[in-house]
Amino acid sequence: MSVRIRLTRTGKKNEAYWRIAVFDSRTRRDGRYLENLGVYDPSVKKADEKVKLNLERYNHWVKQGALPSDSLARLLKHTGQIKK
Repeated sequence: MSVRIRLTRTGKKNEAYWRIAVFDSRTRRDGRYLENLGVYDPSVKKADEKVKLNLERYNHWVKQGALPSDSLARLLKHTGQIKK
């Protein structure tokens, strides 16, 4: 079983809101997640407030072997949450 950290879409039509969650790699995009780690809200104006992430739990899952999706890794790098 491979574990991934990725985005899952919530919110209304044309008002997307994304959860950052830990999934089994075989689960569909909006399926059941193992743990919710935070949120990404693109409608927020300030760049540093767009992503709210529990960094302690994120690091725990990465140490356990979970891989972030490409889009999530780019997002976290762009906002300065992670430095990889």
